[in-house]
Amino acid sequence: MTTLSPILAVIAGNRTRRARRHGLVIALLLCLLVGMFALTLVLGQTFTPPGDIVRTIMGDDVRGVAFTVGQLRLPRAVLAVLAGLSFGLGGVAFQIMLRNPLASPDIIGISIGASAAAVFAIVVLSLKGAIVSVFAVVAGLGVALLVYMLSFRNGVAGMRLILIGIGVSAMLESFIVYSLSRAPSWTLQEAMRWLTGSINGAQLGPSIPLLLSLVVFGGLMLSRSRDLEALRLGDDTAAALGVRVGRTRVLIIIAAVGMIASATAISGPIAFVAFLSGPIAARIVGNSGSLLIPAALVGAALVLVGDYFGQFLLPSRYPVGVVTGVLGAPYLIFLIMRAERSGGSL
Repeated sequence: MTTLSPILAVIAGNRTRRARRHGLVIALLLCLLVGMFALTLVLGQTFTPPGDIVRTIMGDDVRGVAFTVGQLRLPRAVLAVLAGLSFGLGGVAFQIMLRNPLASPDIIGISIGASAAAVFAIVVLSLKGAIVSVFAVVAGLGVALLVYMLSFRNGVAGMRLILIGIGVSAMLESFIVYSLSRAPSWTLQEAMRWLTGSINGAQLGPSIPLLLSLVVFGGLMLSRSRDLEALRLGDDTAAALGVRVGRTRVLIIIAAVGMIASATAISGPIAFVAFLSGPIAARIVGNSGSLLIPAALVGAALVLVGDYFGQFLLPSRYPVGVVTGVLGAPYLIFLIMRAERSGGSL
């Protein structure tokens, strides 16, 4: 016992340091997110005093501010945060579970499945409003189930699932192109929102279902965070640690797809946010703890910053999905090259 005491002390010290670093990273990311959120409310095409913003949020009808902040900036910032949290949390869950940074909903077809269903509902069925979002959510779940079933063979291998997901994505993209080629001009603009990812015209009302989705599915995922971390060590090791691997995978997939599909149904597929959030969070956190909350915060910051750049810091205005797509594509190439050399893990 005397011999083991120094070893146990070292282990306990390392755990304490990792926990402190993890907490510090989360605190810094949260401060960054709050600061960016405040900036989007204060500074747009015009400067709005913070005091007027607080009064408007509290319900006062401040002349010249109630519309700018209450109807334009605040709903846009809230939707950006909720969508970013959903994309970041859902994306990193897939990457951890399959132990591959390429296993993102952007890559394996879930986002494009929701978009294809929305385009079909708009162009072919001439639907509008909330029913289009329902189509998108159901299709996202359906595509996830299809990819999972096609890749299942005595278990699910990460690379097999990714390759099948890429193939399904290619078929869905062909369907979208065909649908758009036959679409009447007055439906093209609405359909294109589901392909680029945009929070233009955001309102607080439609953000409520996304918030509820984040609470329900995000809560389910966080409740399984220890089991998810165990899966990073491999299925056999996780099972030896008492994790019910099959049941955990199903629950994580349901939670992740629910968040991704819900976010896509409100904002469209904001490109590469789900893909980038996990690897960025992994570089920041290191080995100090779970990536779930840091990746969610990184996702929210990416959407906020991307939307701000697209609106005010570029020569023309671009949807946030265009900005994040430009950022994400080079990183995808880098990650594929890195994975080819090292076997790639998050």
